[in-house]
Amino acid sequence: MSFLDFYKVYTLRSKKGAHYLELNAAQILGTIKKLELRIENRFPQSGLLQVCKEFEDEASRARKLSLQLSEPIWPVRLAIIAAALVLLYIGFSVVAALVQRFSLDTQDFSEILQASEAALNELIFFSLALYFLINLEKRLKQHVALKALHRLRSVAHVVDMHQLTKDPADLLAKNQLAVEPKKPQLSSYELTRYLDYCSELLALISKVSALFAQYMDDPVVLTAVNDLQSLTQGLSGKIWQKIMILDLAVE
Repeated sequence: MSFLDFYKVYTLRSKKGAHYLELNAAQILGTIKKLELRIENRFPQSGLLQVCKEFEDEASRARKLSLQLSEPIWPVRLAIIAAALVLLYIGFSVVAALVQRFSLDTQDFSEILQASEAALNELIFFSLALYFLINLEKRLKQHVALKALHRLRSVAHVVDMHQLTKDPADLLAKNQLAVEPKKPQLSSYELTRYLDYCSELLALISKVSALFAQYMDDPVVLTAVNDLQSLTQGLSGKIWQKIMILDLAVE
C-alpha cells in the first residue's frame, strides 16, 4: 500500500467516526446549561449561579470562535498573496536589472562584488518579508485564540475564589467562638454539592478550552490549552480534598 492509498484510507476512516472521536461543542454547551439549572435549583441566590451563566455565554463565544479559526481568513489570505506577489516581482526585477547591468566581460571585479552583495541583501530582505507575510494569518489566529483562553483562565480563577471560602473545618468544628456574626452555614450535604458544582465547572472550562486544540494545529495554542487544563485539574484537586474531608466526617 502506497502512502497515498494509506492516507486515503485513514482519511475515510476518520470521517466515518469523526462524531465519536471529536468533542461536540453543542453537547458541551448543553452540559453547561444543565449544570446551570442544577445550581439554580439548589443555590438560586448564589454568586456561583451568576458565574455559570456568564461562563455559558463565554463558552458559546468560544465555540463560534474556534470554528471560525479553523477556517481560512480569506481577506487576510488574499492580501498576503497579493503582497507576496508584489514582493516577488520587485525582487526578481532587482535581480534581473543587476544581471543585465553586468556581464562576464566586466573588468571591474570590485563593482561586481558590491552589486552581488547588494543583490544578496535584497534577497534576504524579501525572504524575511515573505516569511512574515506567510505567517501573518497564523499569528492573527494565535493571538485571538490566546485571548479567548485567557478569558477562560480568568473564569477558572473566579470559580476557585467561590470555593475558597467554603471551608469544611468551619462546618465540622464543634466549639466555635463567634467573634462576629456569621452568615448561615451550609449543611454538610449542601456544601458537598456546592463544591461538586465548582469541580464540574472547572472540568467544563477545560473541555471548552480543548475546542481550540481540536480545531487548530498550533503548538503555541496547544501549550496554552495544556496549561489551562493543568490549572483546572489542580484547582479541582483542592476541591476534592475538601469533599473527601466531608465524606470522612459523615462516616
